[in-house]
Amino acid sequence: MESLSGDHTGDPAGNRSDIRDFLTRASVAMLRAEAGRAPHDRALRELVGELSTLSLDFRTMWASHDVRIRLEGGKRLDHPEAGRLEMTFRSLNLPLPQRAVHELVIYTAEPGTPSEDRLKLLAGWTAPQTSPTRSVRSGG
Repeated sequence: MESLSGDHTGDPAGNRSDIRDFLTRASVAMLRAEAGRAPHDRALRELVGELSTLSLDFRTMWASHDVRIRLEGGKRLDHPEAGRLEMTFRSLNLPLPQRAVHELVIYTAEPGTPSEDRLKLLAGWTAPQTSPTRSVRSGG
């Protein structure tokens, strides 16, 4: 994790390699978590099989049985009008019948930050108000 912070101007190629390795391992661990949620998903099984055939690194990472589920964290979003938004998120699994799972993800901006100001700006962009429609029952 040390490679993800601090000044790496002396070895930018090594830093990129460390970050790529970290992200690859995290991606495989998240894929394994999804495979646990949907063990009968044929497309997912085929993807794992194909990646295992093509990549020794993937086979090694898959065999380690690491599972990663990110239920909270930070994300950086670039909105075309509002600009960069630094958001925190929290993910909630909502179980449904037949073992289906829906995921609700809540994004917020830290209070007092430029991201909060930009998010408020976006929240203010609503559809224009229309005039009230006449009631069918009253005939008026």
